[in-house]
Amino acid sequence: MSATMTGWIDLASPSHPFFFHALTSEIPNVDFRTTVRNKTETVDLAAEVGFDYSVLGRDFDNPLLRKVGIPLRTGQLAVSAPDADISLSSRNAMCVLASKARGIPSIHFTDNDITAHVDGLEYEKLYNRLEAMATHNVVPAAFETEELTKRGADPDSVHTYDGYKEDIYIADFEPDPNFTDQFPFEEYIVIRPEALDAAYVDAERSLVPDLLEGAAERDLSVVYLPRGRGDEVHADPYDDQQVYVPDAALNGLQLAWHCRCMLTGSGTMAREAACMEKPAVSFFPNTLLSVDKEMEAEGRIFHSREPEAILDYINSIDQQDAAPGRGQARMVRNEVVDLVASLLAKST
Repeated sequence: MSATMTGWIDLASPSHPFFFHALTSEIPNVDFRTTVRNKTETVDLAAEVGFDYSVLGRDFDNPLLRKVGIPLRTGQLAVSAPDADISLSSRNAMCVLASKARGIPSIHFTDNDITAHVDGLEYEKLYNRLEAMATHNVVPAAFETEELTKRGADPDSVHTYDGYKEDIYIADFEPDPNFTDQFPFEEYIVIRPEALDAAYVDAERSLVPDLLEGAAERDLSVVYLPRGRGDEVHADPYDDQQVYVPDAALNGLQLAWHCRCMLTGSGTMAREAACMEKPAVSFFPNTLLSVDKEMEAEGRIFHSREPEAILDYINSIDQQDAAPGRGQARMVRNEVVDLVASLLAKST
C-alpha cells in the first residue's frame, strides 16, 4: 500500500491494546485512529502502550446491564467513532455492527468458538452470528470455522493462520528485569479466577480458595488477580508474603514472563504464558475452546479442575521448564501482518 488509508481500531477488552499495538505497528501507510471501551484496565493499558484514543462506552458489573450495554455502545460507535476507510476489532460485534452502519468494511479477529463445545448458549450464538457479519474474519487454524460459516459468514471471508492470537503481541513484548521488585517475593505463581458470572461458565463455586490454600501449604507465593466481582475475599486469610493482591492493574505479560507458572480460570492468560513457552494451567470449568484443546494436545497447557493435580503439576516444574522465549511468536506475528496487509490493500 503506497497511499495512506485510515483505519479505525476499537479496543473493547484488556488484551486488545497489546494485540493491536503489536499488529498495527508493523503495518505502514495506514493512519490508525482508536476508540476504547471503559472495561476493567483496558483504558489504562491503551495509554500504557501508547495509543492516542477516545473513550466510548463502558462495561457493567451487573449481568443484565452488561447485555444492555452492548447495543448501547454499538449505537455510540455508529454515531461517534472516527471517520475511517476500514475497522479492526477482536471478539467485538459492537465494532462489526457499527462498521456496517457507517458503510465501511471490517477486519475482525476471534478465537472463541465456545458454542461448538457447549450447548444452550443462545446469547453466545447470537454474538457469533453478529461477528460473522464482518467483511473479513481472521482466526487461528485450530478454530472451528463452521461456527462462523453456519451463522452466515462467506467461507471466502474467513482467513486462518498457523498460531494463536496471543503470539501476535507476545512477539512485540519486551521484559522488564525490575518488574518483580514491586513484590514481597522473587518467585511466584499467578492465579486468576474463573468468570463465574459469564453465560458460558457452568460452575457453582470457584477453585480459587482450594488453590490458594494448597499454595500456602506448599510455600508457593501467589500474585492473585481478582476479577472484582466478589472474588477479592478469597485472599483475606493470607498475608502479602503468601498471597499478594496488586493495588492497581499490572502488565499481564510481565507477570507471565517472570512467573513460575500461570494459572487461570479463563483462557487468555494461559495462552499468553504458553506462547511465551512458560508453564500454564487452565482450570476453565467447561469444555475448552478449540485453541485451548490444541495447546493442551501440544503439551503447552495443563488443564484440570482438580486442585491437587494442579499443585502437583506446579511442583514438577523445573528451572528449564520455566525459561521463556518468543521465537515462535515472532514467526506467527509476521504471518498475520502479511495477511492483514493484503486485506487492507484489497480494501483501498
